[in-house]
Amino acid sequence: MITQFSGLNQEEADLMMDAIPLVTVLIAGADGDIDNEEKEWAVKLTKIRSYNNPEAWNDFYKAVGENYSEKLDALISSLPSDTEERNNTISERLAVLNDLLPKIDQHAAYSFYKGLTSFAEHVAKASGGFLRIGAISRAEEKWMGLPMITPVAEPEEEA
Repeated sequence: MITQFSGLNQEEADLMMDAIPLVTVLIAGADGDIDNEEKEWAVKLTKIRSYNNPEAWNDFYKAVGENYSEKLDALISSLPSDTEERNNTISERLAVLNDLLPKIDQHAAYSFYKGLTSFAEHVAKASGGFLRIGAISRAEEKWMGLPMITPVAEPEEEA
């Protein structure tokens, strides 16, 4: 199990791991079309974050990256094809994180939340626009801040 998830049982830790592919499908499919550029960028991003991230999260992204393309394809095929229905289903699944984040260390919860919102933004910027200007669609922007997840406050520095 990922060290930061030590306050969670295995099922809860698995839900945390599922957040990355869920965010990918939510953002990439927000405009009704999950294109290959967005999927490929999400796969690359998980690999990059497995070594170019705060070291504490490298193992998390390595684990998420294992068979990521297959997980993503399975998730896409299992979710509703209607955009609004799919986004609502994903939103409900991601909202469960509101119950899980308080169970882990506040620094880890904050870092996880910031990493998730950053991941959403990177996926949104993966396609569209001229030279990436205007690359984020209105539909993607609506979901990019992950409004179903209560923002985690930055922990105060200890004196």
